Amino acid sequence: MNIDEAIEKLKNLPFEDLEFAKIDYHRSLRRGVPEVIFCQGKKKDHIVKIVEAMMKKGTNIMGTRASLEVVEGVKEVAENVRYFEEARIFYIENQKVIKNKGKIAVVCAGTSDIPVAEEAAVTAEIFGNRVDRLYDVGVAGIHRLFMNLNLIKQANVVIVVAGMEGALASVVAGVIDKPVIAVPTSVGYGANFNGLSALLTMLNSCAGGITVVNIDNGFGAGFAAHLINRLGGIENEDSLS
Repeated sequence: MNIDEAIEKLKNLPFEDLEFAKIDYHRSLRRGVPEVIFCQGKKKDHIVKIVEAMMKKGTNIMGTRASLEVVEGVKEVAENVRYFEEARIFYIENQKVIKNKGKIAVVCAGTSDIPVAEEAAVTAEIFGNRVDRLYDVGVAGIHRLFMNLNLIKQANVVIVVAGMEGALASVVAGVIDKPVIAVPTSVGYGANFNGLSALLTMLNSCAGGITVVNIDNGFGAGFAAHLINRLGGIENEDSLS
């Protein structure tokens, strides 16, 4: 069989069974990105053992929703650990990451939304994208957004993060011709219902071209934006052929 046929046969295998976790080492073949560890709700010892196993394979390792305590444990089995505290992400780079040509813009409504915005931005950067950040430009002072539209228009895809009523995504999508990924956050007062009001606003937007991820799901938005931006090609593509 040729190489493409062999890869097709092998891409669902192998995985490593640690009893409490089954590590999918071929996810990068299927999706272009290695398996990411969701740390919230997991025991620190389990996370450390997962990282230790992945280190032996020489793959890049990313953990989301990671506390400082978890990161300290990870440092016991890996030296080159980077921790993005605001995004709650740790990252270990064991292989060179291919860079995408285009840019992603991450826009957030208020300063309280920055942790979710950073989760999206750092995720996109780790996956090989250039990211422009534009923070605290919500609809309560809409002139702040309009004075920075040039930055947003330069991106291939825009992530908009907003809590409260979540109106910013509709405004952004109404003035640009790029895909918008909307991220509702749980930031807001009681009737915000922990992000439900922002989620419903974004889902019911009259502006076309908006895709909505789950409440506080910055990682999901960053991943989706990466997949869209990757369609524009990679840097130094000729050197890889």
